[in-house]
Amino acid sequence: MKPRKVTLIPGDLAEHNLVHPILDLLAVAGAQIEWETFGATPDPVAAARAALSPECLHSVRTNGVALRGPFSDPTGEGLNPAVMLRKELGLYAGVRQVHSTPGIPSRYQDIDLVVIRENTEDVYAGLEHEVHPGVVESLKVVSKTASERIFRFAFRYAREHGRRKITIVHKANIMKQADGLFLRTGLALAEEYPDIETQSMIVDNTSMQLVQNPYQFDILVCGNLYGDIIGDLCAGLVGGANALWGVDYGDDCAVFAMTHDRPSLLDHPDQANPLPIILPAIQLLQRIGQAEPAQRMQHAILTTLQANRNALTPDLGGTAGTTEMLRAIEGAL
Repeated sequence: MKPRKVTLIPGDLAEHNLVHPILDLLAVAGAQIEWETFGATPDPVAAARAALSPECLHSVRTNGVALRGPFSDPTGEGLNPAVMLRKELGLYAGVRQVHSTPGIPSRYQDIDLVVIRENTEDVYAGLEHEVHPGVVESLKVVSKTASERIFRFAFRYAREHGRRKITIVHKANIMKQADGLFLRTGLALAEEYPDIETQSMIVDNTSMQLVQNPYQFDILVCGNLYGDIIGDLCAGLVGGANALWGVDYGDDCAVFAMTHDRPSLLDHPDQANPLPIILPAIQLLQRIGQAEPAQRMQHAILTTLQANRNALTPDLGGTAGTTEMLRAIEGAL
C-alpha cells in the first residue's frame, strides 16, 4: 500500500515530546502514512503560527485530512489557534461522537450519541468591542446560509450512519431572532428528510435531560456556543474529555483532533492519558481507508483498558505514566 499523505499539526504536543511516541505506535499498528508536519517546536507561539501558515493550510486542503494536537488557551490574547484554523479552512461542522468505552470509568454505560456543532457563527464569531469604558458588546451572528449548511450536513450524516433522530438545541424562547432563525431553518429542512425524526429542545432543558436520561438522544445539532457546552457535558457522561474525539469537517477537508485544548496531556505530561490524541488518529485511519490498522489499534486499546489496569494512567484508575501506557498498548498490538 502506498503511504497516504496526512497533515500533522502537533500544537502543544511537541512541547512535551509526545508526538513521535504516538506516531510510532500507529506505525506498529500498520498505518501507512507520510506525515507532513507543521509546528513541531516546543515554542507554543511558534507552533500556533506554523499551524496558521499558508503552507500548512495548503497542505491540509491538498491532503484532505489532518491530525491536530491541542493549543494553549490564549485567554485575553486573541482567538485560539484551533478556532482560527476552523475559520481559515472553512471547517463549519464539528462532530463529537459520544460513546461509552469499556474500561473507562463513567457514570453511565452504553451511551451512543453524537453532537454536531455549527463552527463558524454565533458569539464565537469574535465580534466584540467596547462601546463605552466598562461596557462591552458581543455580537451573536446567525445566518440562514450557515444554518442550512449545518442542518443539511446533520441530516446527511444521520442517513449515512444509520441514525434516526435529530434534536435541534436552541434558546428561541428568549433569542427569538437569532435562535429563532436557527430553529426555523432546521425544522424547514427536516421536511426533506421524513425518515429522520426531528424534535427541538431548549438548551437548558437539554442539559437537564442529558443528565437524567441521555439514552433518549441520538444526534444533537447545536449552534456554536451551545455545541461547545453541550459537548463537554456529554463528555462527562462517558468519563470526561479524555474519552472522546472530535472531527471538524469542511467541504474539502477534515481535521481530527482532541476535544479539549487543555487536558491532562499538558498539565501532567509524565502521567498524561494518551487516548485523547490516539482516538482521533484511529478515526483518521478509518477516513483514509486504512481500516485494518484502525481495528488493531482499537482492539489493543480495549485490551489494555480491560485487562491491564496497572498499565493505565491515574485518570483511568491506574498508576502508570504515559510511556508505560503506550508500551502496554504496543504490547497488545
